[in-house]
Amino acid sequence: MKVVGRIFGAVAVTALLAGPASAQSQQPMQKYGEPDKEKSATEKAAEREAEKAYNRSLGNIPEQKSSDPWGTMRGDSAPPKAAAKAPQAKPKAKSAEGAAK
Repeated sequence: MKVVGRIFGAVAVTALLAGPASAQSQQPMQKYGEPDKEKSATEKAAEREAEKAYNRSLGNIPEQKSSDPWGTMRGDSAPPKAAAKAPQAKPKAKSAEGAAK
């Protein structure tokens, strides 16, 4: 009885795996370098409609403001950080001989 169950199980697994494999072989994939297949008039019309709908949906996006997360922390009259601090000239370091005199 166990042998019959194992055979039945093996047949069931084989049938499950063979189903998708046979479905894949019916429609071959387009290979690299092959020309595109011709589209029907309905496919072309559907593609044009999808493009028009996409362009209409882009018009629904609101205009974005410039992002300045620290803008509320500094006032409008405050200069930018780079202009606020001018580089100061460093005094020349005294040499060891000049300090010994």
